[in-house]
Order: sequence, then C-alpha cells, then structure tokens
Amino acid sequence: KYLPSPASGRSIILPVHNAEQWLDECLMSVLQQDFEGTMELSVFNDASKDKSRAIIEKWKVKLEDSGISVVIGGHDSPSPRGVGYSKNQAIAQSTGSYLCFLDSDDVMMPQRVRMQYEAAVQHPASIIGCQVRRDPPDSTERYTRWINQLTSDQLLTQVFTSHGPTVIMPTWFCSRAWFSHVGPFDEGGQGVPEDLLFFYEHLRKGGGVFRVDHSLLLYRYHLCAATHSVLEMTIWTHRVHFLEEQILPHWKSFTIWNAGKQGRKLYRSLTAASQHKVVAFCDIDKNKIRKGFYCHEDSQERPKPKVPILHFQAAQPPFVICVKLDLTGGEFEDNLKSLHLQEGRDFVHFS
Repeated sequence: KYLPSPASGRSIILPVHNAEQWLDECLMSVLQQDFEGTMELSVFNDASKDKSRAIIEKWKVKLEDSGISVVIGGHDSPSPRGVGYSKNQAIAQSTGSYLCFLDSDDVMMPQRVRMQYEAAVQHPASIIGCQVRRDPPDSTERYTRWINQLTSDQLLTQVFTSHGPTVIMPTWFCSRAWFSHVGPFDEGGQGVPEDLLFFYEHLRKGGGVFRVDHSLLLYRYHLCAATHSVLEMTIWTHRVHFLEEQILPHWKSFTIWNAGKQGRKLYRSLTAASQHKVVAFCDIDKNKIRKGFYCHEDSQERPKPKVPILHFQAAQPPFVICVKLDLTGGEFEDNLKSLHLQEGRDFVHFS
C-alpha cells in the first residue's frame, strides 16, 4: 500500500554524462534556489570522459558552503550505463523524502524547488511538472506550446500522443515514497525511453499528473540530448500497446480519424482483436472518401478486411485521432469541436 512521505529533505537528482558545456550554469541554478528547507544534490557521474567530474567537485565546495549537502557517485567504465541506471543510482544514494529531477543541460529558476514541493505536498500521488522556456527559443515551437498549454484534464487524456509524458521528465518532482511505489526506472540503456515507461507505470498505478503553471526550467534543445537516441518506432510500439491496454478494452468499436498514412499505420499496428473493432476511417480528403474503403492487403484473413472511409461528419465516435494538432490553422480543431465530443470519453489523440 502506498503511504505518503514524511515532510523532510528535498533531493535534487542529477545524472551526468559528458556535460562540461552546461554544468556550471546548471549547478549555479541549484545554488540559487530560494527554498529554505533542507536540500541536497545527488549527482551520479556516468562514465564522463570530459571535465564534468572536476566541475562537480568544484561546485560541491560552493554548494556545501551554502548549506546544500552534495552526494557524488559514479563509475569510470569505458561506456556509460544509461540515463535510467544513473537516475536510479542518484536516487539510491540520496536521502530526501522528495525528489526533484534535473538534467545536466538544463537550468532551474530560483522558485522551482519551493513551488513544486508545495504542489507535491498537496498531490502526494502525482508527478509534478511545470511550464518551461525552450532554448533556443524557436526550437520545437509546437512541442513547447503543447508542454505549456495542456489543460489539467489533458494532462491525463493526451498521454497517448507522440509527444510522450504530458509533463516532461526534466520537470518531474515527486515524493520518494511514490517513486518507490512505481519505480525504478528501466535500465536498458541507450535507446530505451525510461521516462515514458515510468510514466505509463505511474498511470497504471493510479498516479495523478499536476503542472505548476509557472516557467520554472530552461529546457535546452541540442543534438547531443539522450532523447535523440530513442527510435521513433520504439516509442510508437509502446504507445500502441498502452492504447490497447488502457482504452480499447472499454470500447466495443471505434473510428480512426485519418485515412492517410498515420491512420493506416495505426490500424496495421493493432492486434487482430483491436482491428476487428475498427468500424471505419474518417477524413476530409474527398479522394480518400471517394475510394470508399481501405483494404488491409497484408492481412492473413480471407477475404481481406475492407474498412469503410467516411467523411468525419458521417462517422461515429469514439475516435482515435491520428491528426497532428496545431498544424492546420485551426481547421481540424474546429471540425472536432463541431461534433461536441468529450475528450477522453469520445476520443483520444494518437497524433
């Protein structure tokens, strides 16, 4: 049974691998926190070959002089063991009852620990996130809007989209007791989306999602980020499995909104039992609608399944929507609103 943490220290969890370019600014942001309670920094150095270790040792003195205890672990193996392993090690060596996750290339605003701790006390079985400011500012503009503008309901209804967790990993804050109830992180190493897997397990166990609506993190975008090592197909496979586990068992039938490439890909990725629940595709493309049906040529069934293609206004909910949001100048969103559907009950986004 899950029991909330007692209110004691806060541990900032910082995995590090070859981060010398960003570490000074990152660690300065730890020093500048305005939280007045007990706080520690737990760093795990995952086989860095640059000057990261020396930078960490330098900042250990500065932070401890300011009353922030520092725990340093790590290894010098030829190869890193991955982000999941490093986070688990940093958590294991830490002592705080609350965990504040920080990536070594990001920068916290001074209010972050204080504001997220206050939210975590109010929501003990939740992952607490926050709004972010992206650097460079014009990188991933749609994604950044999505991170910052999801409604409280959408934090739970949009968990199937290609964007991943509805509160992003570098902003996570939660109690140690809740982390232990859900975790640990998958330690499969490079190419494993350990944050997405943890997030799905968190939701399976009834966890909530809460976002502090203040920009509390400078979230950097660069080509060396670990997230780029995760293949799109890996993410897709996990998303389809979670959709089939969490939503489709509750629907006797459903419509796939998008008769194009993404919609057909989703259909082909489903199990045979889920495919049989697909009563139609829907679209606005007159050519697709005029064709009348989609034939699943790779199916082993005889005759091969032919799924009708309808105009969206003629289709019946519930829908799995495979149309990317925020790309049509509002046309798709207006079409969806015209049907007066309830997100989460009548449709889910898989875009």
